[in-house]
Amino acid sequence: MPRAYAGRGIQKKKKNIFNNMAGKKVLIVYAHQEPRSFNGSLKKVAVDELSKQGCTVTVSDLYAMDFEPRATRKDITGALSNPEFFSYAMEAYEAYKKKSLTSDIVDEQKKVQEADLVIFQFPLYWYSTPAILKGWMDRVLCQGFAFDFPGFYDSGFLKHGILHFCGFKVLAPQINFAPEFASEEERKGMMASWVQRLKTIWTEEPILCTPPWYFGQ
Repeated sequence: MPRAYAGRGIQKKKKNIFNNMAGKKVLIVYAHQEPRSFNGSLKKVAVDELSKQGCTVTVSDLYAMDFEPRATRKDITGALSNPEFFSYAMEAYEAYKKKSLTSDIVDEQKKVQEADLVIFQFPLYWYSTPAILKGWMDRVLCQGFAFDFPGFYDSGFLKHGILHFCGFKVLAPQINFAPEFASEEERKGMMASWVQRLKTIWTEEPILCTPPWYFGQ
C-alpha cells in the first residue's frame, strides 16, 4: 500500500510521481452503454487525472466500438488447423502464432501489450462482468498472447482468475456499491475517492492472488 504523507510532503511526493509517470501508457477497457452513467463519469475522471500526470490514455469503449463478444470461427482469417472438429482455444492459439487473428483482436492485443496500466471499468452483472467485456477477455486474452503452456501457471479469472492467470499484477478493485441509489453527495464522494486513488495508483503494491499450490504446484 502507498505510504501516507502530510503537509508539504504530499506535494513533493505528487511531483515526483508525476515526473516518473510522464510517458506511461494506460488502457481503459470500458463496458457501459451510457456515456452519462456513473461508470461513464468514473471513466472520464480517470482519463482526466491520468492525462494530467502525463500519461497517454487509450480507451477501448466496447459498446461504442460495437465490439464482437462472440468467440467464433470468424476470428481466424486463415485455414483452420483442424477443419473437421473446431476447438476455439486451439485454433485461436494457432492463429496467434501464424498472425491470422482478425484485426479487431490484434488491435486490442497491441493496446494491452503497450500498456503499463490496464483499468477495467464496468458495472457488475450477476457478480460478473457484462457479456461484452467477458467476450473481450475470451477473444483478446488468448493462449500464446496472454498465457502459454506448460509454464502458464508461473506467469500468471477476474482478479484471482483471468487476470492473475494471464500474468497481470492485479491491484485491489475499486468498488462503488449501488450508485444509482446513492445520493448526489455520496456519488461525489465515490468519484473523489477514485480520483484520489489515481493520484498514487502507481505506488500501489499488487494484491495477493491465488497461490501457486491452487494450480497444482
